[in-house]
Amino acid sequence: MKRIIYPGTFDPIHNGHIDIANRASHLFDELIFVVAINNEKEPLLSSAERENLITRSTVHLTNVRVESFDGLVVNYAKRSGAIAIIRGLRHVSDFEFEFQMAMMNYNLNPDITSMFMMPDEKYIHLNSTIVKDVARLGGDITDYVPDIVKKVLLAKYKA
Repeated sequence: MKRIIYPGTFDPIHNGHIDIANRASHLFDELIFVVAINNEKEPLLSSAERENLITRSTVHLTNVRVESFDGLVVNYAKRSGAIAIIRGLRHVSDFEFEFQMAMMNYNLNPDITSMFMMPDEKYIHLNSTIVKDVARLGGDITDYVPDIVKKVLLAKYKA
């Protein structure tokens, strides 16, 4: 079985993430979203909330599952039997950081391949921080996130 992992904070998942997952899930037998737990960051959503939103947002993909992980992504990849890590690239500015991470992962485990995919151009400007900022300031995020994510974000910011 060819398995790929898709790591990230996904705080929250947005349509750019889903676009990449849709395409990567067709290339591999199984795609695992790996919700990163980073104690240095203070996410808006708990890891359980992020897992739930990813699961509900990708219900149309039958070969996708979601887990959380705290540690080196390359170690999770090995433990889960993944052969690759998928990462999204939006702009050239993303490349430098992603390249460094890919090279470190390769040095830690050369059996794990890093792959990069660009989202559809209509999502190229999206990131989770921008989505949260627009929602917090009362802007319309309908085109950027699934309905369930929109509902959760609006509820968080009304509290």
